[in-house]
Amino acid sequence: MLRVISIPAILITLFIGAYLATRDAKSSAPTPAEQQQISQAQSVGAAADFGQVVEGLQAYYDQNQTYVGATLPAGSGVTLASADTTSYCLQSGNEHEDGPGGTVQPGPC
Repeated sequence: MLRVISIPAILITLFIGAYLATRDAKSSAPTPAEQQQISQAQSVGAAADFGQVVEGLQAYYDQNQTYVGATLPAGSGVTLASADTTSYCLQSGNEHEDGPGGTVQPGPC
């Protein structure tokens, strides 16, 4: 008799657990408005990172008349993805900036 009662109790417990898990998964996914705010925050952060290294790149260009061979400060969080005689592309996370004078754009260089 105890075995007959315990099987439905286990099944009910499993169903309740599955329901709560799916409900929690739905509530933890960001809404489109939240996702937009996250993207904007990432762009602002990348712009701050890029701003720190642009001055150094411009100083290098002023001395050498090219961006080729320029290096970025260690720990800046920014990668110099490409550089030629008149332009460069900086990358940080999922954001990039084509320079000089560019703006932060989503995606890689």
